[in-house]
Amino acid sequence: MDVDANLQRVRERMARAAERAGRDPEAITLVAVTKTVEPARIAAAYTAGIRHFGENYMQEALRKIGTPPLDGPDVRWHFIGHLQRNKVKEAVGRFALVESVDTVPLAQEIGRRAEQAGQVVEILLEVNLAAAETRYGLTPEAVAAAAAACAQIAGVRLRGLMGMAPYAHDPEAARPYFRHLRALFAQVPPATQQILSMGMSGDFEVAIEEGATEIRIGTALFGPRTP
Repeated sequence: MDVDANLQRVRERMARAAERAGRDPEAITLVAVTKTVEPARIAAAYTAGIRHFGENYMQEALRKIGTPPLDGPDVRWHFIGHLQRNKVKEAVGRFALVESVDTVPLAQEIGRRAEQAGQVVEILLEVNLAAAETRYGLTPEAVAAAAAACAQIAGVRLRGLMGMAPYAHDPEAARPYFRHLRALFAQVPPATQQILSMGMSGDFEVAIEEGATEIRIGTALFGPRTP
């Protein structure tokens, strides 16, 4: 698929959604989700202008991060999958943002490893909006306390929240979940209200209308995912 043409279509849809919400589309970050996408096609997305890339699995990510031009100083890699505590050391120094922090102890481990490396790691708290046992994330009721705790951890900088709506054929089905996440976002410490990461290929326009500052797009850019 033509990544450049796909990106143009996605940006046009982003602009229309932002216009409907009275927002500036330039204030919304597009993260290209590159799970199972080969480096050559990711490089095509880079050439088309994308600088934010998201990976779900550590070992796959490490193979891609070191591949030119994806190793350049202008590229920001986001870790968006479940991060096991024994993989934290590998994440520090490689990812500009860890979006999937789902417990305070995980944030503490990231902070400990970051301090050892003389760094500060930016994180988001992941929220399980649908209370699904098959998904990771904090319960909505736990978000405020977890955010307050994470804001005090040395070595990390909490920047906001991340969440996913349950899959549905109708994008409108995602709207109440995104509204809920935005309400939770308003309850975290003001200094951490910087990034609201929500919305994927099937529902990103609704997410933008509901206040997303970052969307995570895979299929709409790269086509259906291959195993």
